[in-house]
Parts: sequence; structure tokens; C-alpha cells
Amino acid sequence: MIIVPVKEGESLEKALKKLKRKFEKTGVVRELRDRQKFTKPSVRKRDQMIKARYVQSLRNAEEQG
Repeated sequence: MIIVPVKEGESLEKALKKLKRKFEKTGVVRELRDRQKFTKPSVRKRDQMIKARYVQSLRNAEEQG
């Protein structure tokens, strides 16, 4: 359970922003979306490989200048 302490005189909008930020950090929403549909293990592995190549290309570009 996510608890957001609200300070005296703090607006409700600010507390909601804190709550949303905590939800994003924990990854609850992303996990819920992933569980809505089944992804084959081969597709999941392929996506990981594509992401790894992309990150590696970014690192190579940063390294070269």
C-alpha cells in the first residue's frame, strides 16, 4: 500500500502529484498493463534484444563523441 504523507496546509493537487509519482516509480501501472495481455516468451526476448541494441548504440555514440 502506498502512503503519501500530507503536510499541514499542503494542497490536494500536490498530494495527488506525489501519489502519481510514487505509482510510476513502483511500476504498478506498467505491470497491470503487461498482465492484461499474454506475450510469448520469444516476443519478450526479441524486445529485450532490440532494447539492448538500442542502449548499446547510444553508449557507443556517447563514447565516440
